[in-house]
Amino acid sequence: MELITPDRVRLTVDEARALSVAALKKAGYDDEQAGVIADHVMDAALCGYEYSGLPKLLNVFEHKNLHKPRRRMRAVFETPISAMVDGGNSCGMYSLMRAAEMAIERAQKHGIGIIGVNNSWVSGRGAIYVETIARAGLIGIHTVSSTQHVAPPGAAKAGYGTNPLSFGFPTAGEPFVIDLGTSAFMSTDMMFRERRGEPLPEGVAIDVYGHPTRDPKAAREGGALLAFGGYKGFALAMAAQALGVFAGSGSDQEKNYGYLMMAMKPDLLMPLADYRKQLSETLARIKATPRQPGVDEIRLPGERSFKERTKHLREGIVIDKFIYDALLAVPEGKLAPLT
Repeated sequence: MELITPDRVRLTVDEARALSVAALKKAGYDDEQAGVIADHVMDAALCGYEYSGLPKLLNVFEHKNLHKPRRRMRAVFETPISAMVDGGNSCGMYSLMRAAEMAIERAQKHGIGIIGVNNSWVSGRGAIYVETIARAGLIGIHTVSSTQHVAPPGAAKAGYGTNPLSFGFPTAGEPFVIDLGTSAFMSTDMMFRERRGEPLPEGVAIDVYGHPTRDPKAAREGGALLAFGGYKGFALAMAAQALGVFAGSGSDQEKNYGYLMMAMKPDLLMPLADYRKQLSETLARIKATPRQPGVDEIRLPGERSFKERTKHLREGIVIDKFIYDALLAVPEGKLAPLT
């Protein structure tokens, strides 16, 4: 650990992962679960999403479901291509990686795999799941319906979640990954701003009275985030909500969480090699579009994250010292035992 300012520390990749695993194990996660969750937050940090990196672990440790009874993940309904999975009150960063693996296995055997997960929470950054699917030579789609943080257009209260959508596609090179929330600001970033005492951007949230606010606490406690792009973002969020019902949100203990994971073989319609080649050519053509004055490049979704990952693997990551100290100070045994 290197103190680079009084408030910021630099960690090597090995140091940051070891800190994450140690905190998770202190809380009660076993070696396997701690490793999967730590790898998730590490990838987010490496890709340049600090708020979804190591600080995300504090969201897990503070979550209201942490102390509730846990059960092992189990399929409550299965077909050769699908499964409805009860997450057993598990951390979503673990259960959804397992769901991605289940979808991959089914798609490789049958061409398509569809997994629904409920009774799970804090799923993290969706890009990691669809990238995993794409690296297996498959097309990945992941949607989320989650805790109510976002107000429908015209509403004064939250009515649905940030409802992200994620897509992963195999190419001739690195996977093409798209990952976006349907809210104007992500709830994890809002919580991170609150921890740091920083205001929200203009125009992304309202308070308990329905008035615009930049106070993350006011938005979180009785207020709401707003949809991105008005009714268009709201429409995409409602699609994610409907797919969340398909994934079993109605059976979730809070009737909120429904995670859909899909994997498809491109050769359901064309040979994989042809798909990789044609998609790579399409993306290259779009990047070669003539640019406006002062624009250095046309940047595709996911490109910045991949560049950041390469850089941070070499240089390490920087986090707030109070996050570092809080992870060191995680108390023992907060997690309910797994039955």
